[in-house]
Amino acid sequence: MAAAALQRGLCFRSDPGMAGGMETRSRKRQVVSFFLCLCVSLVACETIHYSVREEKKSGSLVANIAKDLKLDVGELSGRSARLVSKSTKQYFELNTRSGDVIIKEKIDREDLCGQRDPCLLQFEIVLENPLQLYRMEVQIDDVNDNNPKFSKNEFVLKMPELIPINTRFSLERAQDSDIGTNGIQSYAINPNGHFRLEVQTLDTDGSKYAELVLEKQLDREEQAQLMLILTAADGGLPQRTGTAQIRVNVLDTNDNFPQFSQSVYTVQLMENSPQDTLVTKVEASDLDQGPNAEITYSFGQVPERVLKLFQLNQFTGEITVLGIIDFEDAEMYEVEVQATDGGGFSSRCKVLVEIEDMNDNAPEVTLTSLSSTIPEDSSPETVVALFSVRDRDSGDNGRTVCSIQDNVPFALKSTLKNYYELVTQKPLDREKVPEYNISITATDRGTPRLTSVRIIRVQLSDINDNPPVFNESSYVMYLKENNHPGLLIGTVHAADLDTEQNAKVTYSALPGNIGDLPFSSSISINSENGNVYALQSLDYEQTRDFQVTVRAADGGSPPLSSEVIVRVVIIDENDNAPFILYPLQNSSSPANDLVPRSAEAGYLVTKVVAVDGDSGQNSWLSYQLLKATDPGLFAVGLQTGEVKTSRPITSPDSVKQKLIVLVRDNGEPPRSTTSTLNVLLVDGFSDAYMQLLDVPQEEEQQDTLTLYLVISLSFVSFLFLVCVVTIIAIRLYKTRQCRERYVPSSRNFYFEPNFPTNPADTSVTGTLPQSYCYEVSLTTGSGTSEFKFLRPLVQSLTADPSAAGGSVLDSQINSQLKEEKESLREGRASVSEDSISRSSGAGCIVNKVTGINGNSSQNGWLSYQ
Repeated sequence: MAAAALQRGLCFRSDPGMAGGMETRSRKRQVVSFFLCLCVSLVACETIHYSVREEKKSGSLVANIAKDLKLDVGELSGRSARLVSKSTKQYFELNTRSGDVIIKEKIDREDLCGQRDPCLLQFEIVLENPLQLYRMEVQIDDVNDNNPKFSKNEFVLKMPELIPINTRFSLERAQDSDIGTNGIQSYAINPNGHFRLEVQTLDTDGSKYAELVLEKQLDREEQAQLMLILTAADGGLPQRTGTAQIRVNVLDTNDNFPQFSQSVYTVQLMENSPQDTLVTKVEASDLDQGPNAEITYSFGQVPERVLKLFQLNQFTGEITVLGIIDFEDAEMYEVEVQATDGGGFSSRCKVLVEIEDMNDNAPEVTLTSLSSTIPEDSSPETVVALFSVRDRDSGDNGRTVCSIQDNVPFALKSTLKNYYELVTQKPLDREKVPEYNISITATDRGTPRLTSVRIIRVQLSDINDNPPVFNESSYVMYLKENNHPGLLIGTVHAADLDTEQNAKVTYSALPGNIGDLPFSSSISINSENGNVYALQSLDYEQTRDFQVTVRAADGGSPPLSSEVIVRVVIIDENDNAPFILYPLQNSSSPANDLVPRSAEAGYLVTKVVAVDGDSGQNSWLSYQLLKATDPGLFAVGLQTGEVKTSRPITSPDSVKQKLIVLVRDNGEPPRSTTSTLNVLLVDGFSDAYMQLLDVPQEEEQQDTLTLYLVISLSFVSFLFLVCVVTIIAIRLYKTRQCRERYVPSSRNFYFEPNFPTNPADTSVTGTLPQSYCYEVSLTTGSGTSEFKFLRPLVQSLTADPSAAGGSVLDSQINSQLKEEKESLREGRASVSEDSISRSSGAGCIVNKVTGINGNSSQNGWLSYQ
């Protein structure tokens, strides 16, 4: 039936108790209501209604939407069906495998809706591919799970004893959280002889309250206090009751009741009014006097939530704001005010407080579906996001307008009530803008207008829509010839604006030839970085330049590519020596040029012609005469290679002239070759043959002269070596002699090796020999007896001491010793300067220090440091 209603565009409401199986309750009901609704699509109507009882266990079945929507169970999971709740708490959940909507959490209708009836929970079923949305409403049916209760366990009524019969006393209403028939339906009191109970119904909300009606006159002297039991009962099954005790105190006579100026006060109050704001003031008067005319005000039958919002001054009757007034919670409040005089008489009036809405709630943007990443080639009208806008205010304050910024290629499209789709409007290009932060602005029409902004981030995924682009339109690379294989020539580079695999560029060379060889044998390109390498050595003389086409392809699917031409220019090197074309140098018998003896200076003998396989300045040739039999007879043109006579030929000139011409190029380093020319000087061209016969004899003379020169050079070298050896031997001999004899100093001291050195050989007692003595010399200014230098005591001695006579020598020595002692006593000092040859070797004696001591025996022994 539900499926048929959907196809006809009707909304339905079903009892989920039938879907859940047999109920154990005694009363079952099923309410099926059909409403004609304006369908906004060909698939779903505006709202589908269900109902479910409160307090059902978690997991209880609400409905099977697959059956109601005529959908296959597999289609729910295939189309990513999901349940989106409109409330902050998720009370239902969808089983996509079976299509059942079940209770997720136990529902208490009183906590959820209070006294509001009907109590509705709204949610949507969202299907994708294609996008469809079904709005659902579940009515929470009340069950009788709350007892009626009074605010007090005991109420005290003060009644004068002379009040007339049928006087009515309003009693406080009992409160029952349930609604409808489960709410309070009747009141009753226990049987008594004075009062009966009548139940009244309010016109505003249909609630019931009880009035106590006097049936028999009270007599305080007969009974001063009455105790009554008031019972409130609801209409549920099973019925629930609540009781309170009424104590009636009988007072003395007070025959006037307070009277309000109005039975109903109607006031308007703006929501969010600050605390202590005056709502209204009620006034009552009493014709009695004294204490019976003193009136106090109090709230009558009011719900507990009203007591939290308003407060009443018991003396002035002013009603002021106590709590937060919210239009969205309640649009009107009914407040009952009771005026009681000093004698206990009371009367009541009603205060109707109408709440005026103010724009205090900003619109709320709720995102239902979002595709955070879309391809950059998405077509227009592609749905990116689905969201709803809700404003809790009413009237213009609750009407909203939704928009996005202007500089984005997206647009908003309204679908269902308060639902919008964010769709693409223009072509997208990730390379220009990789992502968008779309600000969804929802504004209401209140005063002042309130706005809320929700930012959605949409990223564009890359597609391969950009080919690689080379940084140059063409490349020119230079390579020196005779290069090493594997040499890096240059690099090509291409960039791709895409990302990841679509931007990965690989390089390759298109097929082609260099001469008769393919490119692959000579050139290689690194596919990763575009480096171009030479695989083999290239020769400028064979290939001066070539072109290769390089392709750069990305890694997309399908791949995109671009091509560029790379021109490789070979740079010439000086790797070819000049080649002699004339005269030929490979013949067995070189050609001879004939020159008449009568030729004058400048006579052109011949011309050397040469070529160079290189190019540029490497092929520029110069000529010069390297060797000639008679160098002054011929000259060679530097640039032309022409061989000419530089002077007239004379009779002493040899008949055969041999010329060696050097041909050099201008490369770096230069290369050269030589050409040998044979020139015959003839008296006339007729005797040329005779002159040729004399050539071997002349060659023999030249060979003999060369032999003599070699012999002379060898002899001179031998004499030089002999002289060197002799000088070295002499120097070694002198060095050895220096070790044996002291070289005389500037003081002309002479030491004779044969002079006796052993004290035992002399006839003089003591350690000082007779042969020689030295004078001790001290430095001037020295206060010590430290020895610094010695100079010879004897200034000059003959080479043969025996020739002078021993006695003369002894007398000289003794006199010198006396003079030396005198000088020591006087502290005299002298400096000795000795000379030594630079060629002296190790161990050569420079001088000898000799000291004397006047003591004898071992006291006269001396040591030197």
